[in-house]
Amino acid sequence: MTALHRMLWRDLARIRGQAIAIGLLVACAAATFVASVTTWRALERSQQSLYDVFLFPHVFAEVRRAPEGLARSAAALPGVADVETRVLSEAVVEVPGLGEPASAMLRSLPAGGEPRLDRLHVREGRLPAPGESSAVLVSEGFARANRLGPGDRVSAVVNGRWKSLRVVGIGGSPEHLFAVRPGTLLNDDRHYGVIWMARDELAAALDLTGAFNSIALRLAPGAREAPAIEGLDRLLAPYGNRGAYGRDRQISNRLVTDEIGQMRALASTVPVVMLGVASFLLAIVLSRLVATQRMQIGTLKALGYGNGRVGVHYLAFASLLVAGGVVAGVAGGYGLGRWLSGVYARYYRFPAILYEAEPGVGILAAAIALAVALAAASGAVRRAVRLAPAEAMRPGAPPTFRPSPLERLGLGRVLTARGRMVLRDLGRRPVRTALSALGIAAAVACTMVAAFTRDASWMLVEHEFSRVAREDVAVYFTEALSEGALRELRALPGVVRGEGFRSVPAALRSGPRSHRTAVLGLEPGASLHRIHGLTAGAVEVPPAGLVLSRRLAGRLGVRVGDPVRVEVQEGRRPVADVRVARLVDDIVGVQAVMERSALDRIAGEGARFSGAFLQTDAAASGALNDRLRRLPKVAGIVLTGATRAAVVKMLDDSLVWFTNLLTGFSVLIAIGVVYNGARLALGERERELATLRVVGFTRQEVWRITTSELGVQVLAGIPLGWLAGWGFVELTAWATESELMRLPPLVTPANCAIAAGVVVASAALVALRTRRWLGRLDLVSVLKAKE
Repeated sequence: MTALHRMLWRDLARIRGQAIAIGLLVACAAATFVASVTTWRALERSQQSLYDVFLFPHVFAEVRRAPEGLARSAAALPGVADVETRVLSEAVVEVPGLGEPASAMLRSLPAGGEPRLDRLHVREGRLPAPGESSAVLVSEGFARANRLGPGDRVSAVVNGRWKSLRVVGIGGSPEHLFAVRPGTLLNDDRHYGVIWMARDELAAALDLTGAFNSIALRLAPGAREAPAIEGLDRLLAPYGNRGAYGRDRQISNRLVTDEIGQMRALASTVPVVMLGVASFLLAIVLSRLVATQRMQIGTLKALGYGNGRVGVHYLAFASLLVAGGVVAGVAGGYGLGRWLSGVYARYYRFPAILYEAEPGVGILAAAIALAVALAAASGAVRRAVRLAPAEAMRPGAPPTFRPSPLERLGLGRVLTARGRMVLRDLGRRPVRTALSALGIAAAVACTMVAAFTRDASWMLVEHEFSRVAREDVAVYFTEALSEGALRELRALPGVVRGEGFRSVPAALRSGPRSHRTAVLGLEPGASLHRIHGLTAGAVEVPPAGLVLSRRLAGRLGVRVGDPVRVEVQEGRRPVADVRVARLVDDIVGVQAVMERSALDRIAGEGARFSGAFLQTDAAASGALNDRLRRLPKVAGIVLTGATRAAVVKMLDDSLVWFTNLLTGFSVLIAIGVVYNGARLALGERERELATLRVVGFTRQEVWRITTSELGVQVLAGIPLGWLAGWGFVELTAWATESELMRLPPLVTPANCAIAAGVVVASAALVALRTRRWLGRLDLVSVLKAKE
């Protein structure tokens, strides 16, 4: 080994504590980057592979009833490569061992057993054989949640008739990676699923023999969706078309795609903060090292070592500081990514997650970390290279001691001697003090983001299930029914109150902009299911006009008072211009709401109800559930409490890792910043502190001086962290926002206090450690003249 090599390893051993702190931060940054990148790429790869192999359609449409021969006309549309018609129906399902009613989408299987488009993957059992009566395949989430397997039986109400069904297989398809009831975004696997059965059998039960009510198109490579959607709309218009749509509006695809986007956003935010703090610590450590090794640098240059070799030595030092962290972080990131991919596979029911420990991602993480390290070291390296041997071999000029700016403002007169010493020492190094405060602020900000993710998700649950959906049961009819159906529901045992609603599929247009959604009609004074804005609170349904989500209004480019053209997508397809009455801030989906009677007038069918929201008596729930299961014309039943419990469980499973990860990062950042600051302060002030001991200061008094400096930096960093955390929360909320779900940028006093507490506790641990360092201080060796 050369002299520089020995010097390198000795220096690393001497500052091993600081090296470990920097390495841990680099490891966390690399692990987060590798895990998030490999996870979102695995999800993206798995999604695309599933869509390609199992032929996920590009365009979809639902109609009331269309003749089967229309499929040939659809196949002739521009860009269409394949067409498949289906029969679909929502139904109430009875599952053995499940006390409450469940719902399912019944989907047809063609006569050959295997669909051409949206093909099925079978997890267990088999597909129903052609001509096999009452045999069904059940979606995996529903089957697992209810412990169903091949050979079990379930019952379903199909067009008002009970039908016993025999489970022969468990599986899924690309259209139902995330199975949610149409019109909702929150899933409950225990009470909602998908059931595939023979088309002849389902069509006969629904009086759709020789007809279809759903169609899917797959396009040729390079073909555009828009012409196919427009052509399909024209073709299906006479048959109760509800509006063709592309993959971007297919609910399962949107949910999975949004999740992939959130993982991509994570890969570009958290690692940046971690690497920024690590680079700051590295820059300070190297600057201190160069300052203390002036005479060594001068000696090396005098003995013939050139500027290049000295510069490479310190660059190698910086590289070695991060190398261990990169190796550990990349290896841990691959393990974390594989685990995360498994978590997503459980919720999105991919038949296989194509996770790959891509070497390129690890190499990229290492390259980024190394580039950041070299950039951080560049200032110290330049100083080492520029030192002339004669100048370097002389002791550096002592720092200038003078009153700090705060003392000159008069604060020095009210401070003790210890306080003036603290202010003067911090004032001598204003840049380092500011950077230390910024590092502590980063720790506070990370803790606030972790708390925001957790609290905003719980706020979403509380908002949707306590302020908006306050009903105990939501009942959905197979078609819009008269008021008699609502009276029948209100008369059921255990029903305390019932409020009817109307839901009409429509295209909302304003100039060239349009959006297809369902317009919800609520009763005046509705209290079971309400319009509730995040800031405005409960909003009364206006007697005329639309209440729009702010996001939907922005998409349409309208404000309060502007007209919106409502084109109903069912029945006679009437068109009406309705003014925007109010805008609301909501966090799930986008909504368009108006008074039910006003919506009835637009639809032109008289008083009709799509379903009802019920408040029930828990004591009579058993009898009510039995009656609800056997009601004809009921397409689905949603139990609000069960859906809430399922969402809470999903949040518990999916948020714990992220919250713990960010909280752990915050602790590491705080400890790393404070630890390095304390070690550097002690290293630079050993002579001063030893002098204080010699002139009569006790070890406790000297310790108080050093901890006071740390305390000032922490107190300065906490408010900065609150400000940075607020900005980070806003950025995270913006980066994860989608049309389906928006987390409010929630910053609470409790979260700010917790973030400050995490940093203060971390600083206290380091402050206790400084007592041991001071106890090991050798006064004689420290006070010897260096020259």
